[in-house]
Amino acid sequence: MARFCIVDVFAEVKYAGNPLAVVLDGADIPSEQMQRIALEMNYSETTFITGAGERDGGWDVRIFTPATEIPFAGHPTLGTAAVIRRELLGRPAERIVLHLGVGDVPVSFDAADPSDANGVQARMVAPVPQLGPTHPPERVARVLGLDPAEIDARFPVQEVSIGIAITLVPLRSLDAVKRALYRTEVVRSLEQADFARLLFFFCAETEHPENQIHARMFAPLDGVPEDPATGSANACLAAYLVTHGYFGPGPLEARVEQGYEMGRPSLLHIAGREEGGAIRVEVGGRVIPVARGELL
Repeated sequence: MARFCIVDVFAEVKYAGNPLAVVLDGADIPSEQMQRIALEMNYSETTFITGAGERDGGWDVRIFTPATEIPFAGHPTLGTAAVIRRELLGRPAERIVLHLGVGDVPVSFDAADPSDANGVQARMVAPVPQLGPTHPPERVARVLGLDPAEIDARFPVQEVSIGIAITLVPLRSLDAVKRALYRTEVVRSLEQADFARLLFFFCAETEHPENQIHARMFAPLDGVPEDPATGSANACLAAYLVTHGYFGPGPLEARVEQGYEMGRPSLLHIAGREEGGAIRVEVGGRVIPVARGELL
């Protein structure tokens, strides 16, 4: 029987953040069964550690949403590395590398004991985000049920990708972020509406003054009506903020609050800077253990 763990990622307290199921003994599970398990878990992603141990300096991991396998996602990367540290290594390793579909992704940790029930702070260096096309604000506003004037015209509505393209939408106010909704009927009526598959919208007005960004993520076409904390989207956000000088020129360090509208408040730490002609981004947060079990 394969063991699994459940953790909360980007959570300051248990039962907040983004939940993740990690299957520790996934080497002999067929891909079709992995997909069925991910659907049964019904989280935004489920991960499977597919090797018997460390290989070539890292761990083989596959990531599944309830609908499909994906090459990379943020909270599964951080959560899986924390589970490896706690359950398989049992020691306060400072760095763990995951072999993912997009390549090797390193995750670093603070010095906390991995058995600490309060969790551990983890941070990853994300794959280099690629900035994509921009979109007319009016089309995105229609999908979100907002007035186009509520989109911050100083910055573009733009796709950014780390394996999967995410449309970043800068809004002017916290009120607009909270009122936004995903209008499926509008998406169906639009031609070339691929931009609406994954919508990440944000503003610089926050619930808590120590934070810099309030954000939400809609992905109903992928089976996730709203995501409480999105590491990959926040990595894209870090690159976007640096590229467009959202907080001014130079390196970025910011705290992003997400998931408040779902009752699962999350906190993500993002960083970004120009390096060698590209944008180097990091995403971090706390990973808290919730439960252990076995697959029957």
